[in-house]
Amino acid sequence: MPTKQSAGILLHRTDPAGGVEVLLGHMGGPFWARKDERAWSIPKGEPEPGEELFATAVREFQEELGVPVPTGEPVPLGEVRQSGGKVVTAWAVRGDLDAAAVRSGTFTVEWPPRSGRLQEFPEIDRAEWFAPDVARLKLVAGQVALLDRLLDLLPEATARDASG
Repeated sequence: MPTKQSAGILLHRTDPAGGVEVLLGHMGGPFWARKDERAWSIPKGEPEPGEELFATAVREFQEELGVPVPTGEPVPLGEVRQSGGKVVTAWAVRGDLDAAAVRSGTFTVEWPPRSGRLQEFPEIDRAEWFAPDVARLKLVAGQVALLDRLLDLLPEATARDASG
């Protein structure tokens, strides 16, 4: 069975105090509705046949958040393997957007299970900016390494951690 692949964008910005913030999306649907810790993700998704992974990351950002990726230089963060085996390839982009303006695409699932009733849910039910220490607790465990790789690349993250 082939490995599932996913690609995403980790958007980051400088906060008013000069530190780093990252944009995460809370996973939508009934399974995640009452969860917070380890229930957030970078906007990501699976490639279409023949689609380049960066193109997938850009498309999925738009689909999951309803806004385009801010213009910024994409920086590869490499890949991580999540607990379910899915390999996520990500890029960091510096930029800003209004998290309250996020309007996610939807997916359909049988809910409640075995009810025969199909319901539609948002892929991402909300997005928020988080400082790295909070993001580390919110992110699904398999994506924390992407956050750490981003922080290793940013001088403002190092300066804040050192003063902290």
